[in-house]
Amino acid sequence: MLSFPFTALNSASSLQLPFHSLVLSSSQSKLAAVSTHHFLSLPVQRSRRNAGMGGGGRTPPAILCCSIPSSSSPAAGADASSSPAMPVAPPVVRKRKRYRKPYPGEVKGITEEMRFVAMRLRNIKGKYTHKNKTASDSDSDEGESQSSEEGEGAGEGNEGESETWMPSMEGFVKYLVASKLVFNTVERILDKSDDVSYTHFRKTGLERSEALEKDLQWLAEHHGIEIPKPSNQGVVYAQYLEHIAEGSAPLFLSHLYNIYFSHIAGGQVIATQVCDKLLEGEVLEFLQWEGDAQELLKGLREKVNMLGEHWSRDEKNRCLKETSKCFKYMGQIVRLIIL
Repeated sequence: MLSFPFTALNSASSLQLPFHSLVLSSSQSKLAAVSTHHFLSLPVQRSRRNAGMGGGGRTPPAILCCSIPSSSSPAAGADASSSPAMPVAPPVVRKRKRYRKPYPGEVKGITEEMRFVAMRLRNIKGKYTHKNKTASDSDSDEGESQSSEEGEGAGEGNEGESETWMPSMEGFVKYLVASKLVFNTVERILDKSDDVSYTHFRKTGLERSEALEKDLQWLAEHHGIEIPKPSNQGVVYAQYLEHIAEGSAPLFLSHLYNIYFSHIAGGQVIATQVCDKLLEGEVLEFLQWEGDAQELLKGLREKVNMLGEHWSRDEKNRCLKETSKCFKYMGQIVRLIIL
């Protein structure tokens, strides 16, 4: 409790002082909180002076007023020094919102992002590169080049070896068989899957498996060529497509688009050149389309971009990695022509 020394003042017989009129030191103000509407009533004390003063008469009633010792007094100083200092909260600093740098082609859609990845794989420092790497290599080296169908020269671009590769009929047939297995796997997954995303890509006009079946039958009948079983390159890729189709629609659709894109952008050019050399210019069904191939690819591109708007950035990044895998697999199949 606080002890209040009193000072005598001349006033009426009693006085009521509002409590909030008292001035307390910082340490003493923490002792109690009392409503400012409560009043502290101070009793009136009467004192007598010595008989020799003022003729023995009584002095007027004296009113004692409470006062607080100054903070300079030893007691107040000791009390203030003993109380811990209140911690001061640091000012709130709002962090500036930072926007990430967009990926190349992100504004146009996920297919444009995949195209940039494909072009980087295809062309490094202005030169085509064809490194013998398997499709199961680590994703961390996606910047390294692997022969792909898009603009694939099947050996073209190695220094001093431009236009020196020679296709063989045996290798070309292996290429057609492996391609048929891949296209047939893609079309079968789209037709039989219950995933709603896949229903948008049925009967697009880009299907190639039926045309490849006709071409293989024609080669067997007119050229007496024995049709081999699918090579390991085609089997491995077909199995991989089935695997990702069950786990992730975005990843499978990235392969779907890149397979058709690579074939239209460069694969059919290679196949046409091979036909000119081996089949005397005979055009296979595989290379013919009902309608404009570029317009059909455009329709496929718009559908993939439409679905891609609902994919997370993480899913899109995984699609970009799958783009590298797709071109590696397809590059291995194309190279069957010259093996």
